[in-house]
Amino acid sequence: MYRDTLSLLGPVLPVVSFLGRLPTAMCQLGSLLLVAETSGSLTTAGLAGGALAAGQTVAGPVIGRLADRRGQRGVVLAASLANAVAVVALVLAATARAETGWLMLLGALAGATVPQVGPLARSRSVALARRSGGDDRLVGTVLSFEGTLDEVSFVLGPALVGLAAALAHPAAALLTAAALLATCGTAFALHPSAPGGATRSGAAERGRLPGSAYALRAAMVLQGAMFGASQAGITALTEKLGAPAQAGLVYAAMGVMSAAVGLSMAALPVRIGLRTRWRAATAGLVLLSVPLLFVDSLIGLYVVVVVLGAAYAPHLITVFGLTERTVPAARLAESMAFLTSGVVGGQALALALSGRLADTRGASAAFAVAVVAALLCAALSWSVRTRPSRRGVAVRRAA
Repeated sequence: MYRDTLSLLGPVLPVVSFLGRLPTAMCQLGSLLLVAETSGSLTTAGLAGGALAAGQTVAGPVIGRLADRRGQRGVVLAASLANAVAVVALVLAATARAETGWLMLLGALAGATVPQVGPLARSRSVALARRSGGDDRLVGTVLSFEGTLDEVSFVLGPALVGLAAALAHPAAALLTAAALLATCGTAFALHPSAPGGATRSGAAERGRLPGSAYALRAAMVLQGAMFGASQAGITALTEKLGAPAQAGLVYAAMGVMSAAVGLSMAALPVRIGLRTRWRAATAGLVLLSVPLLFVDSLIGLYVVVVVLGAAYAPHLITVFGLTERTVPAARLAESMAFLTSGVVGGQALALALSGRLADTRGASAAFAVAVVAALLCAALSWSVRTRPSRRGVAVRRAA
């Protein structure tokens, strides 16, 4: 099935979409390391990084909505260039040791102008699959492929930042991110596959979103909360064990496992519906997160976290798939951006909360936040009824 996906997308689109979304994974950690080094204050670094996450969370859905209404080409092009300028400005301000307020403002601008290449690539690929007459299996494979690209970018991005910080300076990582935004973001925007804006008939199909669409967004916020709580718990436990440098490797190993399982999702039989997959994925999140509460060694941490990573990709990919089925076609990019922003926002909030819990009560308290988030995800999967949007299905089939 991946051969069909690559044939559908062509050789260029996956490359530029991957490189175009890589800066998003680099800027969060890169801004933290840069401001921490230039200001000498972790508090200032946290404020700048938090402003960046807040800007992305709030503005991401707006960019998605504009792309739905006006087309991806102009919106992504403007956002990519603006984001590159904002990141360079943040680097210059940090190296000039600007006041905290200016760093927060520039961080918020850097977050607000993220071009949302990941969610827009997902909606673009799904549209290509539908227009080609592809069935639900092909759409599922496309979503698995895009989910894997996201997972790999979120593993590779921080690794590149850490490497640049070790060999040169955190500023080098952010300047590289700005260059990728200006080049690959532009290439993604100008690629012939970029959809145009909604026509009058398409605008009429926007309609109101069903309640299940909001429940799916809440599920992604909870997924982000699991990421943030896990990150805080991993950091606290590795410090306690005297191996703080292992934290990034543990988190990266989890991402690698998640990406591998995400690729295998395309092999699932079509008869296993998305609702069943969602419930199975959330059950996996609960069962595989509980051992986090009892881990007390580095080897045990690696084993538990890597195994937990096997449940992340199925949940993410399934929620994206349910959203594609549920929302009107004319609101797909906006909805995909909402899901991604939900992960970012949930991760930032949980990281702040669980970080404090880890400082006062230990790593298990931070991991408890991840377990609670998994339980809430499971409750959503069993209580929410998702139904395909009739108008959305009609539009997709007509396309």
